[in-house]
Amino acid sequence: MPLPVLPGHPHFSYQGNALFAEAMRVSELAATYGTPLFIYSKAAMLSALAAYQRGFEGRDAQICYAMKANSSLAVLQVFARAGCGFDIVSGGELERVQAAGGDVRKVIFSGVGKTRAEMRQALAAGIGCFNVESEAELDVLSGVALEMKLRAPVSIRVNPNVDPKTHPYISTGLKGSKFGVAHEDALRIYQHAASLQGLKVVGIDCHIGSQITEATPYLDAMDRMLDLVAAIEAAGITLAHIDFGGGLGINYNDDTPPEADALWRQLLAKLDARGYGGRKLMIEPGRSLVGNAGICITEVLYLKPGEQKNFCIIDAAMNDLPRPAMYQAFHAIVPVEALAPKAEGVVYDVVGPVCESGDWIGRDRVLDVAPGDQLAVMSAGAYCMSMASNYNTRGRAAELLVDGDVARLIRERESAADTFRGELLLP
Repeated sequence: MPLPVLPGHPHFSYQGNALFAEAMRVSELAATYGTPLFIYSKAAMLSALAAYQRGFEGRDAQICYAMKANSSLAVLQVFARAGCGFDIVSGGELERVQAAGGDVRKVIFSGVGKTRAEMRQALAAGIGCFNVESEAELDVLSGVALEMKLRAPVSIRVNPNVDPKTHPYISTGLKGSKFGVAHEDALRIYQHAASLQGLKVVGIDCHIGSQITEATPYLDAMDRMLDLVAAIEAAGITLAHIDFGGGLGINYNDDTPPEADALWRQLLAKLDARGYGGRKLMIEPGRSLVGNAGICITEVLYLKPGEQKNFCIIDAAMNDLPRPAMYQAFHAIVPVEALAPKAEGVVYDVVGPVCESGDWIGRDRVLDVAPGDQLAVMSAGAYCMSMASNYNTRGRAAELLVDGDVARLIRERESAADTFRGELLLP
């Protein structure tokens, strides 16, 4: 079989028949650290970030990495050192930003269910802004801030009712979504926010979804948002910044999302045409910064032929790579060492050891493999380790960050004892 093509992965390549992560041979990393193993390319992360930075050159803009995509501390360090802020959705994520040395003044706190304790934590830390998602949250946040003799900086997340044309589970800007406030209610809610003594209105926010591969939904959302900005400011409420969220997709399976700089050239042209080109901008990319910067290495355990399906059973599972089970998501699966073919290849479902029929990583893949071979699951940098679990008392995988010809262990493999640390036996 010919060597696989790796579109969207310029920092992962075959040299001869061996897969490399930057200058490191993947099979040697797997031999040292075991499998399953996540390997991230620092160059891939910074290259993805550079596209946004080019797009915003000369503009007053703050890029806040949406860390729910991958919140490993070393990954956060890469983006903090590159000048990024962070979009968080929990108090725990705020603590991760602080542990990684991030600037809390560049933190945006999103999410529909902030607790009073999380509000106090974020106010005490001095974060940059709360993205508020309901009228009730405004009242609670104002009360918490007044108790602390502070004013909470807020923007309100508005639901523009724009179809992002993506998976329903990751569409966040439609009327049926739990996120944000309705577009038609936004002006009234902004007037209410401006009346609350514990709040300082500083911006407006929208986020229409994730894994978006077309520019049109962004352009439509921008038009609706700018109409609303005009109405809010006509009512005497100044908005210092406009936050357009994130959601730009990556290439999983011949997807063709626009490049970040090309997308923002279109959006900024519209912003300029509407007279808002000088406004401070905030964006919150996540998947597009890390998705194609990571791969998961796994070993073939068994090949199991069947009447209707052939199964390639691997040592990675849905607890390591949850996206296929959750979203029916596609990840390319390629050999780590593409040796001389033994056969033309067999069609397999690639599945893991977890005791669930939903534990599959790839359907109907043509593979030429034997037990002991290693496979690379591509595009595994986003929403894999951050969503990983200990289901079936499986320890989470180790993680490496590759920087040229240096590989650093950034997360140790969990032992069984790690998975039940903190649990207490009955007397």
